[in-house]
Amino acid sequence: MTSVTRFLLERASEPRLEDPAPPRSIVDVALQCAARAPDHALLRPWRYLVVEGDARQALGDLFAKACPDSASEQEIEKARRAPLRAPMVIVGIATPKSHPKVPEVEQLMSAASGMSFLGLALQDAGFGVMWRTGGVAYHPDVLEGMGLEPGETVVGFLYTGTVSVEKPSVPRPATGDFVKVWRGPGRQESW
Repeated sequence: MTSVTRFLLERASEPRLEDPAPPRSIVDVALQCAARAPDHALLRPWRYLVVEGDARQALGDLFAKACPDSASEQEIEKARRAPLRAPMVIVGIATPKSHPKVPEVEQLMSAASGMSFLGLALQDAGFGVMWRTGGVAYHPDVLEGMGLEPGETVVGFLYTGTVSVEKPSVPRPATGDFVKVWRGPGRQESW
């Protein structure tokens, strides 16, 4: 196994993050890694927003605004505090382009792949990450407040910072639980 394979097998989301955030030099390299995501026709159907400092509170205000009318004060406050869980939040945005050979779904997958590469690069640099979405990722007030254009969507909020408490290892499924060998129409066998 290569060091890359070992790294992937040990990768985990880290929900407990604190200062310091990754420095700009590391974030820049991680964003360069994100730009290496598979990208049919080189459309570059993604962009990123880096949110840190007081801007996290402004993002939290947008999250609170997105709460349903039935939300309790406690739920609203939890939404408002969400971006404060880490010293930096990187918002991945899919920016699909009209193309005769590249459907929008492929462009969304490219943006999601970029988010994955971004998270892996930050973890490789020694920082923790947690990729989150939830209803706020799709709420019109949040999208408008972050300045998204019509047709753009959030593929995720990547919380990043220094791991404060490592969480226990999460059990992973055996490959036979999610892989089959296809032998033709209607014929699949165990891996």
